Amino acid sequence: MAHRISIVSPQKTVPIDRTLMWAAARAVLAGEGYTQATISLAFVDNLTSHRLNRQFLHHDEPTDVITFPLNSSKAECLEGELVIGAEIARNQAAERGHAERAELALYVIHGILHLCGYDDHRSADRRKMRARERHYLRQLGLPNIVE
Repeated sequence: MAHRISIVSPQKTVPIDRTLMWAAARAVLAGEGYTQATISLAFVDNLTSHRLNRQFLHHDEPTDVITFPLNSSKAECLEGELVIGAEIARNQAAERGHAERAELALYVIHGILHLCGYDDHRSADRRKMRARERHYLRQLGLPNIVE
């Protein structure tokens, strides 16, 4: 398997368990049948998340994860970039009473599922996506934090 997963974290507020984030990305890619992938994970602060969310999605607030597919989910080698709101994860984890690392792993799983072609706009599609999120959290030994 040729999964190239790069991780950058220009923010310094929230520690990133790079081993877990890599494992989460790899679990989804393998589980969804991708033997080749090039994925970039960028863990950013609220300012950066807010700016990118406004620029690309026209939402005026920071967000948990923004997915940038670089090719089709039907391509032999899946390519994409995820921008993950580390401070959002910290706040959500504190509000919901679980570890930041689990929240961050959920964001990685969610974003890569989007790259794989999953959607969460309609309720039937959202149910399928949430089931896959729970599956991968369980596979990684993390609690079910999917709402």
